[in-house]
Amino acid sequence: MPRTPEMLRALRHRNYRLWAGADFLSVAGTWMQVLGVNWLLLSITGSATSLGFGLFLQSLPTVLLAFAGGSLADRLPARPLLLTTQALHGLLAAVLAGIALGGADGVWPVYAVALLGGVVSALDGPALGRFGAEVVGPDDLPNALALGSVISSGGRILGMGAAGVLIPVAGTGALFALNALSFAVVMAAIAAMRRGELHPLPRAEAQEAGIAAGLRYIGGTRWLLVLLGMAFVLGALGRNYQVTMAAMSNGPLGAGAAGYGVLSVVFAVGAVVGGLYAASRPRLTFPILFAAAGLTSVGQAFSGVMPGLLSFAVVLLPIAAGAVVLDTTVSTRAQLGTTAQMRGRVLAAQSMVGAASGAVGGPLLGMLSDTAGPRAALVLAGVVTSVVTVLAAVALARTLGHRGIPAAARALGGRGIPAAPARVLGRRGAAEAPAPGRRGAPRSPQDLQGGSPEGRTTVKHAPSPVSV
Repeated sequence: MPRTPEMLRALRHRNYRLWAGADFLSVAGTWMQVLGVNWLLLSITGSATSLGFGLFLQSLPTVLLAFAGGSLADRLPARPLLLTTQALHGLLAAVLAGIALGGADGVWPVYAVALLGGVVSALDGPALGRFGAEVVGPDDLPNALALGSVISSGGRILGMGAAGVLIPVAGTGALFALNALSFAVVMAAIAAMRRGELHPLPRAEAQEAGIAAGLRYIGGTRWLLVLLGMAFVLGALGRNYQVTMAAMSNGPLGAGAAGYGVLSVVFAVGAVVGGLYAASRPRLTFPILFAAAGLTSVGQAFSGVMPGLLSFAVVLLPIAAGAVVLDTTVSTRAQLGTTAQMRGRVLAAQSMVGAASGAVGGPLLGMLSDTAGPRAALVLAGVVTSVVTVLAAVALARTLGHRGIPAAARALGGRGIPAAPARVLGRRGAAEAPAPGRRGAPRSPQDLQGGSPEGRTTVKHAPSPVSV
């Protein structure tokens, strides 16, 4: 049998091949439903405000309940939990299909499904990330996460394209029905996985369990707080390109809806490039993380002064690639650098940061674009994120107890990241996750996602029912 290329090394695992195939179809189904719900709400109300409210309802449970989902993920076996939540997601998609096929004349049933879908997503998101780590093990997890971003981008393109074809032919109800079937595919893939080839993570004991223990652990892990803080600022001001691309296309670039479509495709291509680069790296180190953060931040500032659509698109491509590399590396470090018993709650914290950054950054960038202009908004946001990147690098070096440029360089190279002190886990404490380089530590210092939707080993979660 020919040797699997290093860039695709996670595909050596049969379980991951099942996971990746189901994931691709799942993401496509999710985006079919996203566009279908958008169109359904617009056809009922004729108002874009209705889309924003639906998005709010779907996102709110993540902010409120993600830690509860993380606690469940750390205590309960992943397979039964995921089979249950995937069945619930499929049921909700089927309900949407029934609403659409029955001739919906009101938005509240759609909003109710959005809210319930958000609740289920908040509860199963950390379990998805934790189980994804069990599918491939620590050595190949970084590669699986990077490939996940490529799969996510490919599934998104397929789903959006299919929705554009099917809506005028079969209506939105068909999209929701197909998405319900995609959840069945994920359930079948989970059930078909070989137990003996999984890499189970230890579950939290009684003294380590609960939301309070998770908060104490994360609060005591200072290097993780630095990463999450940087991720929040860069996520809020540097990841909401759906807002700034639209503002630039409709304003200074004069490209209109067609230009916005072109930029969206360029951004998707850049995301694939970034995922392939991350997949090709044997390790995602801190120098890569901060290089990606610097690239996206400086690039964002430069994008604001680009004179035309073509030059803006040229700058946008590496920004999108760098964003995927950055998000994948943050997620990788957060997972493999922390105690396995806390993995679900760490993933929950990442999802909360992602949701909060989108909720804060989208309106903020929109307001800046309306008041100061899209160009000024991009330049200002790029300058702020550049400064935050430098401050985060310095804070990380100091947090790890290093002084001086050579020592800081060693810290940013990924060595010596401690887990949070065992004392925050209870009187008896829990075994700390070994720092990379110690005996028994994972050889690769990388790990997932959440985070970002582009960087997960799998992304079959509740479909975002509304997208603006």
